[in-house]
Amino acid sequence: MEEQILAVQRMQDYIEAHLGEELGLADLARVSMYSPWYSYRLFVRWVNMTPAEYIRRLRLSRSALRLRDGQVKVAELAFELGFGSVDGYQRAFYRAFGCNPGEYARAPVPLWLFTPYGVKYRELRKENEMENAKTVFVQLVEKPARRVLIRRGVAARDYFAYCEEVGCEVWGLLTSLGSEPVSLWLPEHLIAPGTSEYVQGAELAPGWDGPVPEGFEILELPAASYLRFQGEPFAEEDYCAAIEQVQGAIGRYDPAALGYVWDDKNPRIQLEPVGERGYIELAAVKKKP
Repeated sequence: MEEQILAVQRMQDYIEAHLGEELGLADLARVSMYSPWYSYRLFVRWVNMTPAEYIRRLRLSRSALRLRDGQVKVAELAFELGFGSVDGYQRAFYRAFGCNPGEYARAPVPLWLFTPYGVKYRELRKENEMENAKTVFVQLVEKPARRVLIRRGVAARDYFAYCEEVGCEVWGLLTSLGSEPVSLWLPEHLIAPGTSEYVQGAELAPGWDGPVPEGFEILELPAASYLRFQGEPFAEEDYCAAIEQVQGAIGRYDPAALGYVWDDKNPRIQLEPVGERGYIELAAVKKKP
């Protein structure tokens, strides 16, 4: 089973590296080291969509980010990302997001972007351990008052339970807003009845007044002090162990050395585990009385 997962991961990695090129099943079979027929079956089994659908959704989402972030012509973008024609790209974009690329470039709105999760990191997450203890860096940071667009779960207390309850697509929509998405463990007074402690959201400027997608809501958070805990860079397959090490460091840390105590009125914040920067969590603190 592990070799199957790694074969699918090689296909995902190849797609990522060659997204703007013509991608065929023969190319994926070559990197998977299985026959085209068997490679296709493995991909569908572990990713729950065909390679063609995966490639199309990834290209459309990457194109949306390009349109949001810069001055780029629709025609150039269509061919750069491997679409056969401008008309075909525009039709595909509209079917996926409900607006055409030109409209979105002029006035970006929240979109349900596709987030490609590597099967290796999802399916093998419990089988990997980091060999040596790593250093965790601690820094005091100040967060201003801000609005947070969130989507609540049902009873989730971590990412995997949240994805099962709400779906993993929430992260893609939050990414479309332009700021780095975050996960939050809400304090008791911010948890609505029958909803989860763990939510995903995007921190926005205090005056942000963009459209709120269905199922989302706005939280108003005050200015607060945080301790930012950041682990060392890690191999992507070791991300579960990296999270455990940082969370263990938080559990052992006493903020009294800095003249603070833990602040249970503000949410704890989790950033996306990115191996090259290390895992990051932020825990709220306040001055000792």
